[in-house]
Amino acid sequence: MLPRKIAITILYVSLIPLAALSAQQTASVGASTLQLLAPSHAPSSLARDNLKALPHIEISIHNSHTNADEKYAGVRLADLFTKLKMGVPLGSELRGKALAGYIVATGSDGYRAVVALAEIDPSFHPGEVIVADAVNGRALDAHSGPFKLVVTEDTRPARSVRNLVSLELKMAE
Repeated sequence: MLPRKIAITILYVSLIPLAALSAQQTASVGASTLQLLAPSHAPSSLARDNLKALPHIEISIHNSHTNADEKYAGVRLADLFTKLKMGVPLGSELRGKALAGYIVATGSDGYRAVVALAEIDPSFHPGEVIVADAVNGRALDAHSGPFKLVVTEDTRPARSVRNLVSLELKMAE
């Protein structure tokens, strides 16, 4: 019979690969769908095919990291929340306390960026914020996709969240 300390160590070491495999499977499953979350609404999941079926726009940005112009196709973030009836105050409803609303975009690596509701509302702000599924005429690659948040008015692509897995509406207090 093994001493207790050695048995626990052997058990722990043997479980590490299982935990890593489980985390890897969870990340790959999570990355294939986009979660949309809003207070007082049931969470919605969006698969790549669902996003592809929605009306797309094309935007062009200059990526200062690669020093290249990129043309993205995707769905306006405002249209996405409206289509899924997530209760996001936009248009004439975006006033007063609603102006304290923001969306937290999270990538599969934990990277997060914040976009104010006023920035996603085309009646309020001239820029575009989209959930892209294609760049330069091709589906996003494994490094960037299947979903990527892209913000046109940013001079640096710091709020472009690759491998986007969730969008959550929150209110500043």
